[in-house]
Amino acid sequence: MPRRRKKRMVIRYEPAPGLQKTAEDICARIFPNVQIDKVKYFRSYGSTSRNCLARCHGLAKIMQEAMECPAYYAIEFITEKFDRLPKEEQIKTIIHELMHIPRNFGGGFKHHGFVTEKAVNRMHEQYKRITFKSGSS
Repeated sequence: MPRRRKKRMVIRYEPAPGLQKTAEDICARIFPNVQIDKVKYFRSYGSTSRNCLARCHGLAKIMQEAMECPAYYAIEFITEKFDRLPKEEQIKTIIHELMHIPRNFGGGFKHHGFVTEKAVNRMHEQYKRITFKSGSS
């Protein structure tokens, strides 16, 4: 008897304008190197990932050369996991993903040796201080 294949769910993506606005505010305050017009934010539905809340995707250098275009990044938020988080943890997750983008904005990534929980918490505290000082949230 042939083995039945497990039916695989297709991941669906949609733009996330609310997350885009939040991330752009974060960038303006603590990540001035991020070219906000070259980072897009998406919600994904149907991921089977167990521990992942979000992912940062970059356009590889070879593809930039082939397409004769600058670096672009897409940040994906796995809706089933991300939406369950409290607001502060969502902000930390956005900060975490933005920290993967290197200062030179060249298409590469900073890995988890640099993007640590301690570093994310430090940047989150900086964001909260700046936001509190300016009187907006």
